[in-house]
Amino acid sequence: MLSTLARAATRRPLTVIGLWAAFLLLGFGLGTGVFADLSDDVPDVPGTESDLADDYLSGVDPTGESVTAVVAGEAVSDAALRARVERTVAEVREIAGVAEVPNPYTTPGLTARDGQALIIPVTFEGGLTDEAEETATDAAVETIKRIDAPDVHVSGGELLGRQLGERAQQDVKNAELISLPVVLALLLVVFGGLRAAALPLVIAVSGIAGAFLGLFAFSQVTDISVYAIQVTTMLGLGLAVDYALLTVVRFREERRYTDDVVEAVHRTVAAAGRTVLFSGLTVAVSLTGLLVFPSVFLHSMGLAVAAVVVVDMLAAVTLLPALLTRFGGRIRPSRARSADEEGRVFARLARFAQRRRVAVLVTVVPVLLLLALPVSGLRIAIGDARQLPSSTEARQLYDTVDAHFPKGTGVSPVVVVLKPGTDPATADRIRALAPNAASRDLPGGNTVVELQPPGTVDGTAATGLVERVRELRGDEPVQVTGVAARLVDFRAMLADRAPWAALTVLAAVLVLLFAFTGSVLIPLRTIATTLLSLGAALGVVVWVFQDGHGAGLLGGEGLGALSLTAPPLIVSIAFGLAMDYELFILARMREARQRGDDDHEAVVTGLRRSGRVVTCAALLLAIVFGAFMTGGFSPILQIGLGLTLAVLIDATVVRMLLVPATMALLGRHAWWAPRPLRSVHDRFGLREPATPEHPAPTSA
Repeated sequence: MLSTLARAATRRPLTVIGLWAAFLLLGFGLGTGVFADLSDDVPDVPGTESDLADDYLSGVDPTGESVTAVVAGEAVSDAALRARVERTVAEVREIAGVAEVPNPYTTPGLTARDGQALIIPVTFEGGLTDEAEETATDAAVETIKRIDAPDVHVSGGELLGRQLGERAQQDVKNAELISLPVVLALLLVVFGGLRAAALPLVIAVSGIAGAFLGLFAFSQVTDISVYAIQVTTMLGLGLAVDYALLTVVRFREERRYTDDVVEAVHRTVAAAGRTVLFSGLTVAVSLTGLLVFPSVFLHSMGLAVAAVVVVDMLAAVTLLPALLTRFGGRIRPSRARSADEEGRVFARLARFAQRRRVAVLVTVVPVLLLLALPVSGLRIAIGDARQLPSSTEARQLYDTVDAHFPKGTGVSPVVVVLKPGTDPATADRIRALAPNAASRDLPGGNTVVELQPPGTVDGTAATGLVERVRELRGDEPVQVTGVAARLVDFRAMLADRAPWAALTVLAAVLVLLFAFTGSVLIPLRTIATTLLSLGAALGVVVWVFQDGHGAGLLGGEGLGALSLTAPPLIVSIAFGLAMDYELFILARMREARQRGDDDHEAVVTGLRRSGRVVTCAALLLAIVFGAFMTGGFSPILQIGLGLTLAVLIDATVVRMLLVPATMALLGRHAWWAPRPLRSVHDRFGLREPATPEHPAPTSA
């Protein structure tokens, strides 16, 4: 298959380049339309009680979405300000689609006790079309923003999703502006020439276009989270650089032995292309574990990110060979080195780890387990506006309300739906769970009870209130929804489906690694060492962003819990990236064994020839992740830190020390498989013919 792709790319390189150019235009043209349709409804899980109750209310409740405005910065008792506010309230009430706007001066709780701020909630009519609701929202915001006061902030509802989408788009642009020049500079250092350094960036841009186009396609059939933009773009950019770096390094190596560019491309694709193919499949499979979860957010993220990985993989085995065919003759071959000189540092590390394998294991493994220890106290939450950078509208509104109003003001209530047939005694007991419980009757004999929890919207008090209502109701026709209820249901979904997701991914990865190596023990060893680096990275994220140790240095703060988006995405993506580097090394080990090296020397040769690529790739990927962390959005900070640490720990400590140590312990059994499985691999294993050994280099 790879030989066929290589021949097609070298026979008609301009055609292949032209097709990819059209894809790029489509991605950056049509694909960027996804920014206009992003959702912040991450915790929704179809079929859960909170989701069913919310759908039920949407059909019977005449009220719709709402936005909240806060006016602050001067005494609200000022007669001129009061006149401006009341005039604005009257104008907003006249906007088509607006259902209710209470007067903050006559409605209890909407004016701060210190007299320095007031809140204006705007509720829209239910049943509005998306276009009508957007028009009404824009008109209301424009009217409120005309209030002449030092601080006027509006957010919430459909408006919040738009604000987050705009912020996501800006963060992506800033990250690209930061990361691409730095990546290019490092690639210039690695390759020593602009042409070779530019090729990985071309593939990276293709990955970004694929990210946008994939997200736009999925947005037509499902909701796309605001988090998806940063995550898919950072992964698409990072993996594209990884695959292109591996391929270009191999091409420069092949050019040492032939002046025929087409022949060098064929040999490159036969060797490095096979690694890229398996790596892309393995990373994609690791991410499709997210499809096991019924959450719309996780489901769409799994599909979108896996699609981006496939785009990167295809670009590396089609576009890059075409570019090398067209421009590779101008790329300098890598400098010939003697066997002792090539990769000396990595060879020494490998031999050290082999000689001191027990010492390495008893030193490295406990350290990684210690770093992973905070994971035992991991908590997840939906979070509030504190996750956002201080420059965002929603965060400014939150900070203003928090500064002038009692704690808990504006916290979403626990919403209880009492359907016809509910025992009045049960209803009374539910109302008694929170002071000042608000009730309202809806058509069809339904009653909605809103219980205001103390603390945060998704704290232990709020989630405990949900669980107490569900205990009290018994068999009564009572349903609970709201932010806290969605969090309770999301946690239950994760606990129920996570084991199945893990089994699905592990089984698929074991099959792919067996197809790549023909070994049973190497895949098991790979998964064990990968889980160590993954646990260590996630443990540090918990220690920083949940417990608050040094979060301020990264532009965040300790929130007492991680965003519910972070752990599943860190685990799935980091696991896939670890497989990426493992395959880079195993490919070189396998080549060495095929050429006659013994098992110990094959490990040394594998690290000698892949160590530089793996280290450079990990450093470049860490730069990409770090650039996305400059946006200050806490969930992206968490994901970025987790992936950065996972990549660096895995590419250094695990691959350079644990891999040779464990391979030395396994010895000749490392590549073992039972005879029936060996026959299966010989017949069905996906492989290319072994690349013949090159003659020894004769010149520097």
